Amino acid sequence: MHFLLSGLSLILIDLLLAGDNALVIALAVRSLAPGERRMGITGGAIAAVVLRVALTFAAAQLMAVKYLQMVGGFFVLWIAVKVLIDASEPPDVIETPTRFWQAIWYIVVADITMSVDNILAIAGASHGHFWLILFGLAVSIPFVVFSSNLLCRMMDRWPALVLIGSGILGKVAGEMILADPFVAAIWRPDDTAKWSLEAALATGLMTYGWWRARRAGVA
Repeated sequence: MHFLLSGLSLILIDLLLAGDNALVIALAVRSLAPGERRMGITGGAIAAVVLRVALTFAAAQLMAVKYLQMVGGFFVLWIAVKVLIDASEPPDVIETPTRFWQAIWYIVVADITMSVDNILAIAGASHGHFWLILFGLAVSIPFVVFSSNLLCRMMDRWPALVLIGSGILGKVAGEMILADPFVAAIWRPDDTAKWSLEAALATGLMTYGWWRARRAGVA
């Protein structure tokens, strides 16, 4: 019973904290063909989960590593910009194999850098039990895959959602950068500074995406 309750706790944690990851996956694979989208979403999610299982055992040290979240935040910003660039270009500009492996790379690296909170929560709930960690993360794969596929279809129907998604990634990137121990020790930002930076990044990305789409004639 204890194992079952702990497993259910891990599933709940994954479901609550997996929204940002599903959004990154959806944006990363949006430029792929429908069949390759499913492969990219499933393959990227599984690869990211495997790496997270290994990293969960080092969770106590992750938050103290300087520059980790800052670098991850800038990487998320880069992904958002790349997605906006791809969204404003014709589908045949980049070869499909290149798009596919780029999408897998984006998914794995972004998932790991954005999942420090997930990893810490899972490590605490599982008390270091390997099979509980594996169970909780594995059960979350169908949810992330389903959510990512749904988001992809919604973005196809309503392209403006790509701009909103990039704005959300801008906010997430701002949170990650400001949570880095190095940035926090030097700047010590208050709530106003945090909200201002997150809003500036979100607005900047959305404006950049709108400008590119307008210039390309797709907005």
